[in-house]
Amino acid sequence: MTATTRVPAPVVVTHALGRYPVYVEPGVLGRLEALVGEHLPGARVAMVADAAVHQLLQAGRFGRSPWEGAALTFPPGEPSKTREQWAQLTDALLEQGFGRDSGLVSLGGGVAGDLAGFVAATYMRGLPYVQVPTTLLAMLDASVGGKTGVDTPQGKNLIGAFHPPAAVLADPRVLSTLPERDFRGGMAEAVKHGLIADAGYFAWMEGNAEALLRRDEAALTRLVRRSVEIKAEVVGADEREAGRRAILNAGHTVAHALEHATGYALPHGEAVALGLVAECALAETIGAAPEGVRLRVSALLERLGLPVRLAEALDPDRVMAAMASDKKNRAARVRFALPSQLGEMHAGAWTQEAPEAAIREALGAIG
Repeated sequence: MTATTRVPAPVVVTHALGRYPVYVEPGVLGRLEALVGEHLPGARVAMVADAAVHQLLQAGRFGRSPWEGAALTFPPGEPSKTREQWAQLTDALLEQGFGRDSGLVSLGGGVAGDLAGFVAATYMRGLPYVQVPTTLLAMLDASVGGKTGVDTPQGKNLIGAFHPPAAVLADPRVLSTLPERDFRGGMAEAVKHGLIADAGYFAWMEGNAEALLRRDEAALTRLVRRSVEIKAEVVGADEREAGRRAILNAGHTVAHALEHATGYALPHGEAVALGLVAECALAETIGAAPEGVRLRVSALLERLGLPVRLAEALDPDRVMAAMASDKKNRAARVRFALPSQLGEMHAGAWTQEAPEAAIREALGAIG
């Protein structure tokens, strides 16, 4: 780095016990060891990594030398986000003698962040950790906010903890290694951020869809940074999801149900895209949002290469049943975070019930 290179200031996320920086910076992985030393001072450090991503790191695919410290890996994908995999990782740390003076580095996508974060939250009653997200979805959404956890047969993220990281290192350059489908899947969360909080950001994505799909570095850096800023503002004001943070679940009541109903064969980003379409349709059906929101959201998702209709029909009863275990439910009633217009969500209770007939009609919009 030359003396004239300007390093952008990190986005700061506040929480009940302090704050942490999110470095959104092309090439920041070149400073991994230095930043780990800064944010985990004096700690014995182990990396907990998606095995495929760890292999890319060690092969030099991220434009830096291999990680020379201890590393534990797990098989890629949502099926690894289980209590069983958590037990294997914590047992390995115990066997290698990691104590309370240790720290972790999470490397990979959203699964890595959730799983390694849950290990950090529970091992020795809590270790500090640094997150290094390597997917677009993880950079602009999953790595911010301190949610960690694992899945169960009953649903996603039902066992977990709030455990904020010490720092997040988001390097847009590593996105060049992502398969196209995974890259496009991450765009769904950015569309969600525009929908829930910033109509101007939504319009910017509409005007820059082609540059984003080319993986233009400047466009991707702006995308990640703005999404991180939006999420940081929301979670900083409502860390434990007692109120407004629920708006971040826009699209996710349907998305999680679709994932569950397909046995997690449907990637999360694509499920979120479909969930956004269905829940915007629901908002229009029950009069929560004016007509036209769904069409504009659908149009942007399609331009970004995301599905707006299911490739294969799903039994609506299975999807409805999967919604019954959603974490936002109250008194066994399904609740949704719905927009009031583009860039704004309904205030007050932040989530709303909807008649079953309206929910089924909304599911028809993606069927």
